[in-house]
Amino acid sequence: MRKITVITGGGGGIGLATAKIVGRENYVVICDVDVKRLETGLNELRSLGIEGEAISCDITDSPAVKALVAQTRELGTVLSVIHTAGVSPHMGDAEKIMAINALGTINVTEAFFEIAKEGFCIVNAASMSGYLLPGFIIPKRSYEYARTDKQKFFKKMMAACNYLPKKRRPGIAYAISKNFIIWYSKAEAGRFGQKGARILSVSPGSFDTEMSKLEGEGAARPVQYAAIKRFGRVEEIAELLAFCAGPKPGYLTGTDILCDGGVVAGLKPRDLMKMAAK
Repeated sequence: MRKITVITGGGGGIGLATAKIVGRENYVVICDVDVKRLETGLNELRSLGIEGEAISCDITDSPAVKALVAQTRELGTVLSVIHTAGVSPHMGDAEKIMAINALGTINVTEAFFEIAKEGFCIVNAASMSGYLLPGFIIPKRSYEYARTDKQKFFKKMMAACNYLPKKRRPGIAYAISKNFIIWYSKAEAGRFGQKGARILSVSPGSFDTEMSKLEGEGAARPVQYAAIKRFGRVEEIAELLAFCAGPKPGYLTGTDILCDGGVVAGLKPRDLMKMAAK
């Protein structure tokens, strides 16, 4: 029976880099909404001798994610899910960002929970940005609706974004959505634990990816505050994601791992204000 790892956002960037590592031992299913990107990614994996398949999936569509689960189950035993699919502030408006990043994470987590069993793990990609918001902006009291009423949850998240000027909303939606992923991955740990399964999140800082290039100065600005003053290499975060999803850290769950080169550790309140003003 095949051992399967599912990687969302696996057509490129961090997801594809992670597939190259996980694929040394597991059969890899990469999924993405962009079919052409998936085909290119799968060809690259196969050129390295990695076995796998590509499945197109819109993670904002709950039935589509459930179909993805059914398809992967037919291929073998799903041991892990590495959920890297998401969009940054320059890739859409606040509503699109919140739908993909927050609702997409809920859909993926809920759907794969149904097949989770002893030894299973899901790793959700959050972000350093989730640590950089002032507490009064974070609608944490509304996060619990994600587990009971997704429509109400989404409405509450958008209300929090809409307090700010329109040009600021995509950035705030991104940060709130990533803060939510950190919270959600902790909140779901007990439920997964009842099945002997694990769930956690990893928060990358500024990494050298196509997404960060779209962000331009916004991605580069935090690096000046880092302990390691450079962009992270995509292989570095991929190694962390692959390790977390694997069998070795079997006691690791319900937490977030911040991998940002020391940015958050080095930031002072005045630095946050300076960054927010730009």
